[in-house]
Amino acid sequence: MKNYTLLAAPLFLFMGVFMEQSGVAERLFSSLHLWWGGVRGGLGISTIAICALFAAATGIVGASEVTIGLMALPAMLARKYNKSLACGAICAGGTLGILIPPSIMIVIYGPMANISVGKLFMGAVFPGILLALLYTVYIAIRCYFRPQDGPPMPSDERMVPLQKKIFLLVSSILPPFFLIFAVLGSIFFGIAAVTEAAAVGAIASMALAALYRRLTFKLVKGACIETLQITSMILLIAVGASFFSTVFVAIGGDEVISNLFLNLPLGKWGILFSIMFLLVILGMFIDWIGIVFIIVPLITPIGQSLGFDPLWFAILVMVNLQISFLTPPFAYSIFYLKGITPPEIKTKDIYRGVFPFVGLQIIGLGLCIIFPKLITFLPNFMIK
Repeated sequence: MKNYTLLAAPLFLFMGVFMEQSGVAERLFSSLHLWWGGVRGGLGISTIAICALFAAATGIVGASEVTIGLMALPAMLARKYNKSLACGAICAGGTLGILIPPSIMIVIYGPMANISVGKLFMGAVFPGILLALLYTVYIAIRCYFRPQDGPPMPSDERMVPLQKKIFLLVSSILPPFFLIFAVLGSIFFGIAAVTEAAAVGAIASMALAALYRRLTFKLVKGACIETLQITSMILLIAVGASFFSTVFVAIGGDEVISNLFLNLPLGKWGILFSIMFLLVILGMFIDWIGIVFIIVPLITPIGQSLGFDPLWFAILVMVNLQISFLTPPFAYSIFYLKGITPPEIKTKDIYRGVFPFVGLQIIGLGLCIIFPKLITFLPNFMIK
């Protein structure tokens, strides 16, 4: 209750609920649908682009995936897209919401690891964009060689004047960009701390809903209730995890874990890969919130002992935890999508669809390890 930074969590959640209801996603999908629909795999590429933009305006995986899935999946199925590819694109795109700022995971992770949330926000920008680009390239290459997996839209559906297409694109992208800049820009330029920026985002999202004529008392009430429910769930887990970790540390469990890893005859990089592998396994069975509250306080001192940049190490952990949304059996993203799919989509179709994207997430994690500047570049330019 005394942690001022954690106040940003309900504010970002509130902002996300408003973005979900404001009509932004529908307008984005309609405009990108026209621009990319004529390309092989164009609807899949559009889905990833919308997920990335929506992630930067909500920070919630469930909200992004369900909202976009309800629009994109029927559109792709109606145009004979491969069912697994369609499901995989939506699931993978939805997981961007947990990494691209303003991510709730980052808001929670920062205080746990004693790292600036603002710097973590900036550090997560390029890894999030990298993953979105990897997903896009995969869809484009797959559909180029297998046109039947992502056929282009018929030309008659794209017969819209260029002027109208430009207007639709600009009018649908500018509002969320304004919201993203209001939040991240104020942090990057040192105008506001994360909590104040979250409040700005909450107010801006209400203004955006008013712009789209969706701002009603019912929406405000529903957003407050949903924010309260999610915040209570997260903080209740935090309290339980704090009890657990306090007792675990008191009996010397943290020293046991630290000695176990530091005494492995693998060198610092071998230990790093061991930690990353452990997180992948844990992510298959444990919710990311539990991992952050219980495991992060244990592995953060290990990373520091090995001489790794704390910010770089933290972002690697968060990129890794994104994989947990796609790895069965405890795969949030799969079950979010399954809850809104039509009967012809089987769970096995979703499983088949997500496996290539899990591989892409591992590649993205590897690139962040090989090229640390992907993480550290923006935070180094922040105005303190």
